[in-house]
Amino acid sequence: MRIIYEKVKEGEEEVIIVRCKKVTEDMTYAARTLNAVIGGVTAVKDGEIYKLPLCDIYYFEVVDNNSFLYCESEVYESKLKLYEFEELTYGTHFFRATKSTVINADRIVCVSPALYGRFTATLDNGEKVMVSRSYVSSLKRIMGL
Repeated sequence: MRIIYEKVKEGEEEVIIVRCKKVTEDMTYAARTLNAVIGGVTAVKDGEIYKLPLCDIYYFEVVDNNSFLYCESEVYESKLKLYEFEELTYGTHFFRATKSTVINADRIVCVSPALYGRFTATLDNGEKVMVSRSYVSSLKRIMGL
């Protein structure tokens, strides 16, 4: 398989075309993931609907069956379940950090050990997010430790 990039003229729509003999489940999954990365995630704040690029999302958290997307200084609500957000971000730098949190590793500035085998991840906005010991191996893998 090869990938061809072609620059479009100003005002033309960008299009991704996949030519294949058979559409497989892997291709469908890759298309959904690419669409999420490019198209972003739909979220709500103050009654208004936003389309957030994945790179702007610091972490995703579920609290009392409500889902939240945390950005640099804003918090948005989401209809996604935790497993749906994980599926959507599979293959990116997002990873499960606790039973209720998925973190964008690209936003981590540093990590430090905490009590009971856990780690604290400090994000580039200064916020600290816990990584439970069950998911420390994912953190190490994604950060190349």
